[in-house]
Amino acid sequence: MLHPRARTLLVLSCPAILIGIATSLVLHLVLNVSWVMEKFLWIVLPQSMGTSGDAPFWILSVLTLTGLAVGLIIRYMPGEGGPDPALEPLISPPITLSALPGLLLAMLLGLAGGVSLGPEHPIMSVNIALTVALGARVLPKVSAFDWTILAAAGTVGALFGAPVAAALIFAQTLNAGNDAPLWDRLFAPLLAAATGAVCTQLMSGSLFIIPLAPYPGLHFIDLISGSVVAIIAIALGMMAVWGFPKLHYLMRQVNNPILMLTAGGFVLGLLGVIGGGVTLFSGLREVTTLFTGKFTVSDYLLFVIVKLLALVVAAACGFRGGRIFPAIFVGIALGIMLHQHVTAVPLAVTLSCSVLGIMLVVTRDGWLSLFIAASVVPDLRLLPLLCVVILPAWLILTGRPLMTADRRKRE
Repeated sequence: MLHPRARTLLVLSCPAILIGIATSLVLHLVLNVSWVMEKFLWIVLPQSMGTSGDAPFWILSVLTLTGLAVGLIIRYMPGEGGPDPALEPLISPPITLSALPGLLLAMLLGLAGGVSLGPEHPIMSVNIALTVALGARVLPKVSAFDWTILAAAGTVGALFGAPVAAALIFAQTLNAGNDAPLWDRLFAPLLAAATGAVCTQLMSGSLFIIPLAPYPGLHFIDLISGSVVAIIAIALGMMAVWGFPKLHYLMRQVNNPILMLTAGGFVLGLLGVIGGGVTLFSGLREVTTLFTGKFTVSDYLLFVIVKLLALVVAAACGFRGGRIFPAIFVGIALGIMLHQHVTAVPLAVTLSCSVLGIMLVVTRDGWLSLFIAASVVPDLRLLPLLCVVILPAWLILTGRPLMTADRRKRE
């Protein structure tokens, strides 16, 4: 016979598995729809008009019109296209169901239109809202907070393939006023996250596919090199953190989402013309282009600067999207650039530590940053290195401003 506590965990297994599958399916559906729209906007339509999706005029036009379209959605659709990601953490309380159509449409247009934001924040909001609403109907005795935890864990697992990180993120939250053993508290979130990660792997494979030689093994000098790389990434990211709330406040002085997002789209178009097509979109698929071997150190530096500026502009102007995927692109481009500059440092070290540093700045979550870096460069021999490098990096960032806007200034 099972222990009563084990029976409780078994009862939680079914909704956790279903939520993990559902969160992965929503992500898969959104990405595929956005890719179909992207193909139409950037390949089919320009070819039918006798031009190319890489043409400067096309890049400028599509991004400007994307800003106009998203501005119209936020202005006129119910719920104003969901919450402004610049004012919210990745995991937030559930939004109203009436805001979901506008949020989904604004996200899809941004993803397909080349805006330098990822799907993670809107997908998280959608999954939490749907899970809480359906959960309240099916199992009303389960609190909205518990449904939120399961939806968020499943989404983190589906997005980043890091179910352990998803469970550890909630370890402290779930510990409040709870005497149950740690694994009892983490059982359902870990199951939801693992299910989401497995489903994403089965349907799409790894979201980030990095063609990389195996890491030769840990050397003491790698600890020093990795720490220096992480600090460089942090310094670069903190420049974005410094400018982000200022630009957000400046853009809100326009007090009209249509004008604000149209202007933002125009600026993103200019940045896209400067950086080229590789700096457009979320960066999810564009990272493979970085490994073609045809770019110089100067090219990678340009990609890093343009992509980081585009991320800040897109988020500050109110486009609906997340900052993690484009930040991963920035980290990878920076890692390749540093490796090319000092080839003695293994590429696996510069890539993983650069991604770790920029993720710490953007998310300010040690577990998520650690496991994203380990997922981007999936080599277990790097894990001890990353565990050491994250410690001085965390000390540097402790007490520093977050990459969020000041809600009080907006109001």
